[in-house]
Amino acid sequence: MNFLAHIYLSKNDNNILIGNFISDAIKGKSYKKYPKEIQVGLILHRNIDNFTDTHPIVKRSMRRLNPRYRHFDGVIIDILYDHFLAKNWSNYSEIPLETYAENVYQFLTKHVDSFPEELQKLLPNMIKYNWLVNYASLEGIERVLGGMNRRTKGISQMDLAIEDLKLHYDEFEADFTSFFQEIIDFTDKKIIELIASKEI
Repeated sequence: MNFLAHIYLSKNDNNILIGNFISDAIKGKSYKKYPKEIQVGLILHRNIDNFTDTHPIVKRSMRRLNPRYRHFDGVIIDILYDHFLAKNWSNYSEIPLETYAENVYQFLTKHVDSFPEELQKLLPNMIKYNWLVNYASLEGIERVLGGMNRRTKGISQMDLAIEDLKLHYDEFEADFTSFFQEIIDFTDKKIIELIASKEI
């Protein structure tokens, strides 16, 4: 799952949203320095990633990709699934995506000083280029994939994945729709479990 999905799966809980948003920058057990409410988001993010990476539907999506991407195929599927979430947003939220994204940007900006440095640098670009909304268009996803390819100095060839998306568009969308309901159900249960846990 990529940014939009992780934010959505935070279930409008501000502390979980913060933890979920910064989780990739928090390594090992260093999450324990955060308050429990944010730890829930940090651990939730890791659980979502593990559920996603090992799920047979996601693996099926990966097999649809050209083999040239090698170990970057999981990252590509995360981005493609965010496209389908954004495109079909009205199926998952009564709040228009543009409004939802603006509310998220305002909230994250208010707390950005407490984020790890890499997220402090990332957030302005996310807002400037309105990533969450632009995921909905093929042009937006093409820009994201191009940007990711530049970050890997061209090694990933992720800019070419727009071709795979167009070639198998309906199949990817069907995969996403089936998978996303499962991860919503998984996340609902996992949040209750983490909040109740005495080990956090």
